[in-house]
Amino acid sequence: MADQSTIARPYAKAAFETAGAARLGSWSEALRTAASVVTDPKVEALLGNPHVPSGQLADLVIDLAGAGLDPDGRNFIRLLAENHRLDCLPEIAARFEQLKAEAEGTIDVTVTSAVPLSEAQRSELAAALGHRLKRTVRLQCATDPQLIGGAVLRAGDLVIDGSLLARLRSIAYELTA
Repeated sequence: MADQSTIARPYAKAAFETAGAARLGSWSEALRTAASVVTDPKVEALLGNPHVPSGQLADLVIDLAGAGLDPDGRNFIRLLAENHRLDCLPEIAARFEQLKAEAEGTIDVTVTSAVPLSEAQRSELAAALGHRLKRTVRLQCATDPQLIGGAVLRAGDLVIDGSLLARLRSIAYELTA
């Protein structure tokens, strides 16, 4: 059986194309809300139940997701329910966000550093990454004292590990090899 990311890809692309440029924000919010609905343990238990018709599951998700779903969004949820793919909604929402970020020319970058970064360091890092990645960078910063020094940057599949811990591990490997 295919994994959820493989299943989610065409649904996310279809949702993205249906949303169009004008409704990306509302669809993003609606998909996030619907994804949180299907990850609720009570709803999650119903997803695999063969005694619950797909139409009732769709109506439940639509009711719980609230008014954020436009008619196209409600039809999308019904389509997922008919195809027994409601459990893929979290992955579909994540893929939709990636497509949205690409269309808007933005990228989320997680910076994990040994010590908190100052505002000046954040803006300098965001500018340098924006120049390299040719996108507008949204930084999320975290700290991990185990890194000893430096930082680890994650932007999608790109990982730049400039931490002192990584350098020490590299040296240790070279000395024992």
